[in-house]
Formats: sequence, C-alpha cells, structure tokens
Amino acid sequence: MVKAATGLNMNGRHDPGTASLLGHSDPEPVWIENAAGRSPILLTCDHAGLQIPAALGDLGVAAADLQRHIACDIGVEGLGRLLAQKLDAVCIGQRYSRLVIDCNREPGSADSIAERSDGTVIQGNLSLAAADAEARRREIFAPYHARIAAELDARRQRGRPGCLVLLHSFTPAWAGAARPWHIGALYNRDARLARSLLHQLQHSYQAAQPDLMLGDNEPYSGTDGTDYALNHYGEARGLPYVELEIRQDLISEPAGQALWAERLAQALPAAYAQLTADADR
Repeated sequence: MVKAATGLNMNGRHDPGTASLLGHSDPEPVWIENAAGRSPILLTCDHAGLQIPAALGDLGVAAADLQRHIACDIGVEGLGRLLAQKLDAVCIGQRYSRLVIDCNREPGSADSIAERSDGTVIQGNLSLAAADAEARRREIFAPYHARIAAELDARRQRGRPGCLVLLHSFTPAWAGAARPWHIGALYNRDARLARSLLHQLQHSYQAAQPDLMLGDNEPYSGTDGTDYALNHYGEARGLPYVELEIRQDLISEPAGQALWAERLAQALPAAYAQLTADADR
C-alpha cells in the first residue's frame, strides 16, 4: 500500500505549500559509526538501509522484493560498521532504501527515484509529483550528503583531508549473466587509490585464494558519470577515493562481513600509505 504524504514537517507542524515526508515515527536518515574515529579513511554507505518512511507505506512493492538487492546493498551496513571499528574510521550511512531515493544518483536524474528496478515496478514512484520528489531529496538525500560534506570540510580545515572509501555491494547475477568478481574497485578519472588497493589485495590474498577475482572498474565502470559521491567528493575535491563493490553472496552473513572487514582493514591502510608515499617522491 502507498500512503499519501503527511503534510507535517520534521517538527510535526503543518507546512503549507511544502510536501513533507518524515514524521515522528521515522528515524533520522543518517547513521554514524565511530564518529570520533581518527583514521584518515572516511567510509560511506549510500545504499545501506531498508527503511521506508511511514507516509509511503510499502511503495506498492511486495515484501519479498523489499528485501532484495533492488532495495539496498545487501551486507554493506554490517561490513561498514565492522570496518569502522577495525580501522578506527568514521563511517556514515543512509537508513532509507534506495527505492525511496537513491543517494548515489543526482537528484532529478532518471535513476534518482526509480520507477522500475530489475524487473520490479515501484508503484509508489510512478507519476510522482514534483513536490513529493523534492520532499525526498530535502529530508533524506540532503541531510545525508550534508553530513558527509561537513566531515570532509572539517578534515580539510585540519589539514588532513585523507581519502574516501565508498562501500557498495552487487548482485551475483544481472540480466541473466553471472558476475564472477569477488570485489571490484571503481573510479572515474582518478584511479590512484583503486589501483593501489587492487595491488594490495592481489599481493596479500590471491596466493591463499587462487580463485580470487578482482574487478578493475568491474562489475561496472565509474566512468559513466552517474555515481554522485564518486564525482562530487572524489573527483570534484581532488580527494583520493575508491568505490568498492563486493559481491553480495560474500557478505550477506556476519561471517562473510567479518572476513572482508578483516581483509580491507589490512589492505586499505596499506594502499593509502603507498599512494601517499608515491606522492612524496
């Protein structure tokens, strides 16, 4: 069932002329793990959440579909929280489903509020009024990205901008084709951190796991310009970054999340250290 907008602002008061979305029962859009973390690595989880605002009901989507990869990046929240603790890093995540609004797409783009995803029609997104789309941007997308920008600004002001790691996961098969990669490193123009990380993973784990398959801009490329965070925070700020894509069957359970958190806790600092050492030469 899809409900109408509540007409209440975040303080519970009617705001004439402004469609509002989040009510008293809805959680804040942003969660932060290890807010005082001291690592130069900042972690983000754009698609971690499964929440849907009460005003939107179930978006007209079956319960089973709301647990699929179309609704969130499976396993990423658990991985992000574990990795934040292992690295002593800040991790900023999004609570709401990407079906409400995709926090890794430019607002207003075709993929920002998807009408269809992997064969599933999102009824609650069809013929969406401009005011309702704006409410989703204002109350979910904007606070999340404001928190990331504030963290990056504070680091720059301290003279320690560090690097950005965007955590995502991908479905093992798409459009009937298997995706064999275990993990992929995505980038647009700046491949520095991605290539350094791939080298570290290959050096450290491929001998012990000969079938380990690493993706260089796979299972899809970061060069198409659609990924919001990669371009707005990495490319635009000149900040070293990598968008990580881990296959969902590898991190859907706590044991897999722990394994990959341990691997990345070793490989990411080494990759960043190598990058900074190369820059100092």
